Amino acid sequence: MSDRLKGKRAFVTAAAVGIGRACALAFAREGATVFATDIDEGKLALLKQEGVAEVAKLDVRDTAAVEAIAKRAGKTDILLNAAGFVHHGTALECSDDDWDFSFDLNVKSMHRTTRAFLPGMLAQGGGAIVNIASAAGAVKAAPNRYVYSATKAAVAALTRSVAADFITKGIRCNCICPGTIETPSMLERAAAAGPQGREMFVARQPMGRLGTAEEIAALAVYLASDESSFTTGVAHVIDGGWTL
Repeated sequence: MSDRLKGKRAFVTAAAVGIGRACALAFAREGATVFATDIDEGKLALLKQEGVAEVAKLDVRDTAAVEAIAKRAGKTDILLNAAGFVHHGTALECSDDDWDFSFDLNVKSMHRTTRAFLPGMLAQGGGAIVNIASAAGAVKAAPNRYVYSATKAAVAALTRSVAADFITKGIRCNCICPGTIETPSMLERAAAAGPQGREMFVARQPMGRLGTAEEIAALAVYLASDESSFTTGVAHVIDGGWTL
């Protein structure tokens, strides 16, 4: 531990697995008091054994629940938005329900949490918001990621808008745009693609390997810390060269 986040309070969504979990643990290791949330209470409970201060069930699609938990969390210096869903398919495979669900979970959830936590951050003179976007949509197109890419492009735009609106108020807002990261949900998609699914995902990464959730978390720590105090409104690509 190097205490890069010592004295700060962090709120993390989708913290039970994957990138959200890695970020919650990395924040805690760096000295932050972490409030981790997810819909999976079982996996959330395990985080308390690894230094996370508080956990709670939260459906980020529920506006009232988000507003209530923001009040419960109190003073918050860091907001990490990691909730998301990867829809597979083109425009022809995307129903209205698929579109609405994807935008609700991937984009509107970040609107909900940002709106809920911003007043407290403004009252205390500042805060750092880190949103998990994707290289798909925010930077380049990817096959069969029609609505997913649209949502992640929206996350990048939302991030810039928050940064521009509150740049003089001590608020910084950045997003992270990962390439293919080895997480439980990614491995499920790979398995669904067939016996060579994982190899297919690896093959599209120029480095010849998948990224790790811990590598994304390392960037999140930087963006949440005072080390990045001159950085806001930026979509940070961390994709193993996929977008080169």
